[in-house]
Amino acid sequence: MTRHVTVRLTNGTVRGRRDEGHLVFRGVPYAAAPVGELRWRAPAPVEPWSGVRDATVPGNPAPQLAQPFADATSLDEDCLTLDITAPDDAVEGAGKPVLVWLHGGGGTNGSAGDYDAARLAVTGDVVVVKPNFRLGVLSCFAYPGLDGSGTFGLLDHQAVLRWVRREITRFGGDPGNVTLGGESYGALMVAAHLTSPGSAGLFHRAILHSAFSVLGSTPAHVFVPGLPALPPRWSPLAEAQQLGAAVAAEQGWVKPGSDPDSALAQLRRVPVKDLLQASGSFIRPAFGGAVLPSSPATAIAEGRFHRVPVLLGATRDEARFFVGLFADAAGNPVTAETFPRLLAEAFGDAADDVAARYPLTDFATPSLAWARISTDRAWARPTWDVAGAFAAHTGTWFYEFADRDAPPPLPLPGLEPGAQHAADLPYLFDVAGAPPLSAAQRALGERMIRYWTAFAAHGAPACPGLPGWPGFDTGHVQSLAPGEIGGTDYAADHRLDFWARLP
Repeated sequence: MTRHVTVRLTNGTVRGRRDEGHLVFRGVPYAAAPVGELRWRAPAPVEPWSGVRDATVPGNPAPQLAQPFADATSLDEDCLTLDITAPDDAVEGAGKPVLVWLHGGGGTNGSAGDYDAARLAVTGDVVVVKPNFRLGVLSCFAYPGLDGSGTFGLLDHQAVLRWVRREITRFGGDPGNVTLGGESYGALMVAAHLTSPGSAGLFHRAILHSAFSVLGSTPAHVFVPGLPALPPRWSPLAEAQQLGAAVAAEQGWVKPGSDPDSALAQLRRVPVKDLLQASGSFIRPAFGGAVLPSSPATAIAEGRFHRVPVLLGATRDEARFFVGLFADAAGNPVTAETFPRLLAEAFGDAADDVAARYPLTDFATPSLAWARISTDRAWARPTWDVAGAFAAHTGTWFYEFADRDAPPPLPLPGLEPGAQHAADLPYLFDVAGAPPLSAAQRALGERMIRYWTAFAAHGAPACPGLPGWPGFDTGHVQSLAPGEIGGTDYAADHRLDFWARLP
């Protein structure tokens, strides 16, 4: 039976609901709507409200256009809200661990509402906070003279963390025990916060699911066949500002010859639907300013990051999602005829060495062969490297999600699903539209929740009744699959020694 429950915050009262074993509040504002003159500015404080604010309906997703991997469209910039899910007994002062979760979606898509955290909160006895935040062109746009250029999404996350410090005790959470976690693009943002001065002290542990290439770039075709080489995930500020100025001029957002103040005023009047046409060009946070003084890649590699425990990992077959979606499903599968050419374009003189280690005869289709190459080069090797950088300075635990029968996030006919990108999320959350898990898979999900929330509570994934999980300083990688939890030879499985010798 659903019952309403109210909580008094600094700026007003919100009314959520009490469901089966948990409390949930949705669409709670953590900053003022970033509209009009507040577009492309640091988040402003919420204005106090009178009466009781309804927190039983979701807040607006950040503005975004539908994509092959995300069918939601939103044009409302009033998106700086968050959801809180807590166990039923999370009364004020209960002091439960807090998990702040940053969703994925390539930097242009996704929302807090995609993930129901009730199972995670109740099983793990934690308070889960899921924010919406600016994406794409509204997050990473940069322009000469624009304060905060390229870092508005990161500033939103910091506003969330400050809100948690100020308000979460009212929901039964402990503001002194906050874990910042995320998946895919959200995990990249966690990496950025590990190096941002403004995030210091706002969280106490970090979880990174499938963070793509935190430390480096990716050769042409490796991520997806036909895709050019991908630059590092972080952009120098001057380069980002040049890109913003060029796109603004090309799109006609700014009149030629405008002075800086006039240009910014014009940019803030551009309809959001027009801005979104260029959103995919603005997914790389800018460094060289106050929010990110240095590239997170450089800072992490040099050990210049906040000393908090880290839990990170990847799925065994990450790239099957991308090869299946953007190659096979798009009508451009890798074939035996195109395979050698793609290898040559991606790896040059090393193409024959790659082909020898990934012979087509070992795979059901050439696309699966390419997905294995992409997984090993673009995901496994970079994840191993960043784990080593963390482990040199702080407690670090590494996992591989390895359920080869995991339901795929999207139906991709003709491609064996495997443990592909984002297939691990339904084991922690109830994900909108995800296929149901089997009993064995739900049991694995419960184990994963226990590991994850033990890490959130104590800074190490140590759980009574579950297999031990040594730290990555020993080289241990924990394999997570139904009925099979224990160490795996990740380096051998993904041929990491071979990839370490190639660019």
